[in-house]
Amino acid sequence: MRITLFDYGAGNLHSLAKALRGEGRNVRLETDARAAVDTDVLVLPGVGAFEPAARALEGGRDAMRDAIAAGLPCLGICLGMQLMFDASDEGDGAGLGVFGGRVTRLRTPRIPQIGWNTIDDANDPLFGRARLETAYYANSFVCRPLDESVVTAWSTHEGDRFPAAVRAGTVVGVQFHPEKSSAPGLAFVHEYLNLISNP
Repeated sequence: MRITLFDYGAGNLHSLAKALRGEGRNVRLETDARAAVDTDVLVLPGVGAFEPAARALEGGRDAMRDAIAAGLPCLGICLGMQLMFDASDEGDGAGLGVFGGRVTRLRTPRIPQIGWNTIDDANDPLFGRARLETAYYANSFVCRPLDESVVTAWSTHEGDRFPAAVRAGTVVGVQFHPEKSSAPGLAFVHEYLNLISNP
């Protein structure tokens, strides 16, 4: 399995690449959005700001969006999940528009949210198989989908309920960091990759 981490100049790439590796899995970094889609699985990493990440998509945004729409499996983590949406209040630039909606600041007195939080109302089997019930977050912004039927799990921070995960087939976005969420988080990543290997 060829796994490509799209490197937009930020992100926690080392620990994420380590989490993705396994028997029969080749992980590479790619800075060109068009070249990044020549893969079996595309991963959009977390950490960073929306505007520079959106800028890194320029010139290859349509190619990446079209590849995902045509069935390329994609896992978006934190900022990577936010890039799957149309736009963000955090900065200028267009997202991929895989999911309709906008990214907004958490509606809480204190930001960022840093630390562990509970996963609620998870209806994706990936969570159950991984036994992922709490996850590690580091975010000030969250996704607000136009169609909440794409939401597969929720979390709440100081009264603001937001999507912990969204999914459309083999396209999965998570607001938390599975690579920092202990053994269940790593199990979640592996369950996702197993899903791709054995559809």
